[in-house]
Amino acid sequence: MEARAFSPGSVGNVGVGFDILGHSIAGIGDVATVRRIDEPTVRIKAIRGAVTDLPLEAERNTAGGALLSLREALALPFGFEIELDKGIPLGSGLGGSAASCVAALVAANALLDAPLDAHALYPHAMAGEAIASGGRHGDNVGPMLLGGLVLATADRLTKIEVPAAWHAVVVHPHAVLETRRAREALQGAYALKEFVAQSAQLAQVLLGCERGDATLVRAGLDDLLVEPRRAPLIAGFAAVKQAALRAGAMGASISGAGPSVFAWCEDEATARASGAAMAAAFASAGFESDVHVSPVAGPAAGVLA
Repeated sequence: MEARAFSPGSVGNVGVGFDILGHSIAGIGDVATVRRIDEPTVRIKAIRGAVTDLPLEAERNTAGGALLSLREALALPFGFEIELDKGIPLGSGLGGSAASCVAALVAANALLDAPLDAHALYPHAMAGEAIASGGRHGDNVGPMLLGGLVLATADRLTKIEVPAAWHAVVVHPHAVLETRRAREALQGAYALKEFVAQSAQLAQVLLGCERGDATLVRAGLDDLLVEPRRAPLIAGFAAVKQAALRAGAMGASISGAGPSVFAWCEDEATARASGAAMAAAFASAGFESDVHVSPVAGPAAGVLA
């Protein structure tokens, strides 16, 4: 028994929703091929497409960790063998570690006698993602499982409707920024007024999405809490953000832990114009980049025919 599944990439945090808000990205992702085996274990047979070596030990790999969690929770008498084909660069801020574990979970789920729904897979996806990030958070795995924009709390996923016309552009400079290093930049004291201000930003974005009100999103999509601490890790960030805003974006910030930068726009044409301007700004900082344009309501992970 064998199944193949694809998981898209994602924009984690969406600037103002650190660790709890994210959306999927069309056109980029990872593929997992999973086989059901008689041995009660999880093993990784191969990983292809990775820029650097990834661990083949299941307990040290996000895909392996997710399936170990699934096996233990369901007390399965059988195991899984995994092959990964990476399509997301490592350390890119595009959800690469999360995509591997979600693709593996969706493929393995298809091999169960009684497959689970996406919500039931969520805790196992978080268990896998934690191997790479060092913490349990669902802002990447949540939108990959459900598709689109998702609010991911500790034990629940809630899909947030957004207008179909709204598009995101994500520009990935050819640079690596490890998630753990980006999280270390957040250490230190925070003032209560910073949390209050950020809460107001998040509220405006969420309400703007539900109402389809771009004015509210423009007012709220400016990260006051995390971005100032991580921006120095991304060469040219300020110029890239300003390029997006000048091109008409509703807002722009760091995608996940970076170094990728995303912008939200009211239509695809503006997203493409913003992406070109952002790529030019990265080029001025000395970096080539890849530009990905996707509906904010991006795809969910699924089994491949």
